[in-house]
Amino acid sequence: MNKMVALAAAMATLPTVAMAEVNGPTVTGTRLDIVAQGSVKRVPDVAIISAGVVSQARDAKSAMAANATAMARVLTALRGAGVADRDMATAQIGLNPQYSYVENQPPVVTGYQANNSVTVRFRDIAKSGAILDALAAAGSNQISGPTLTLDKPEAAQDEARTDAIKTARARAELYAKAAGLTVKRIVAISENGDVARPMPMMQMRAQMSDASPKSEVVPGEQEIGVSVAVTFELG
Repeated sequence: MNKMVALAAAMATLPTVAMAEVNGPTVTGTRLDIVAQGSVKRVPDVAIISAGVVSQARDAKSAMAANATAMARVLTALRGAGVADRDMATAQIGLNPQYSYVENQPPVVTGYQANNSVTVRFRDIAKSGAILDALAAAGSNQISGPTLTLDKPEAAQDEARTDAIKTARARAELYAKAAGLTVKRIVAISENGDVARPMPMMQMRAQMSDASPKSEVVPGEQEIGVSVAVTFELG
């Protein structure tokens, strides 16, 4: 019986030990919790648009056939403009009946509308204007976007993290000095995720030349932000 009591007593201590490990080191001085943001600015190097074609015909089969032919021309134009297959992906294919409405009568199907669109990634934004013009020339009658982003944001995010920690440390020093204390150590750090930043205005504008206006994507500048929560011990 004594062995059973001893075992039960030992097991009862396990949650306490686990909880101590989870909570981390004990703060014996004054605890200070800081939430700080860090950010860097970068010029986007990738533009993503949606391009497609809409076709209409009296019957569904003809609408789909006409749409497939038109999209084939669009894809050929994209490849001819230097867009790799890996940077193109089908976004949507649809077929919908078109109706004629007369008061007090049921709607009548008058034809069908087929649509097909692809997302296109431009890895060289400087060439995006020429690609947009090539799309229009090939028969694309639906173009939207662009979404501007960084192809590899990791380095910028790390710079933003470093900036956030520096900001938190400076703020902790300010509080400590105001309270007549000093910063002894950092007790804990957690990342709250990316900070929501206003997106830059994304524009497609016409650039004049001797021949004809040409579309142009203006990348602007984006802010990459990170928020961190840091716990300090003051003494």
